[in-house]
Amino acid sequence: MIEADIDLASLSDPINRKILSVSEDTLVGFHRDPIGEIADRSGIPADTVIERIRALLDAGVIRRVRQTLLTHNLAEGALVAWRIPEERLDEAFSMMSENDPFTGHVVIRRAETPGPGTDYRLWTTIKVPRGYSPARHCDFLKTYTMADSYHMMPALGVFALGVGHIRRQELSPGARTDHPALAMRPEQAELSDQEWNVLYALKRQFAPDEIVRDIWAPRASSAGLSLDKFCDVAESLAGRKLLG
Repeated sequence: MIEADIDLASLSDPINRKILSVSEDTLVGFHRDPIGEIADRSGIPADTVIERIRALLDAGVIRRVRQTLLTHNLAEGALVAWRIPEERLDEAFSMMSENDPFTGHVVIRRAETPGPGTDYRLWTTIKVPRGYSPARHCDFLKTYTMADSYHMMPALGVFALGVGHIRRQELSPGARTDHPALAMRPEQAELSDQEWNVLYALKRQFAPDEIVRDIWAPRASSAGLSLDKFCDVAESLAGRKLLG
């Protein structure tokens, strides 16, 4: 039995660290029983895995729990550098990071010495739904934020960086894998209506009370499929390199 004074959401707790070291980034693709997989790899009982993930999610230590998608094959995207007047920089950062659903990472950069391009201080990633134009959306953001200009750099190749926060703390400076990361070229995939429905169900974040052992059963029901059919479609999507 767990002692009452143990903080179930503490990152210093060795059980939580074992769970996170597995669950952050080592479960590649789709798993029919991800809770069981985490339990097997971490050596922590499945009931405890469920309890701890719920506590970490409730406390905000875990930002979200969901199936990872490889979106470079699902939507057009790019890295964007923005030149924005200094007095509007913070406002533009807040707008893009909090209110624009198509903007991903948002970073304000500061160069130690002036040079070409150092006045482009706001950098973001952008992805738009199929049929929309990244350039048109950037034009909208430029007008809304009163940016002077932007430079859009579509992704020509992407890499999966598989080092989670917990495992990263245990790596020495300069540590690397024996093999280089696999380069992937973005290629827009064509999906059926059923595949899109499964993808939407996979993508939705899990609330704490949805963290259960048979975690995909409710999602299969929401997609109007049996659990076996739902998992078959998900495994097919993973085989096409659409799930991470």
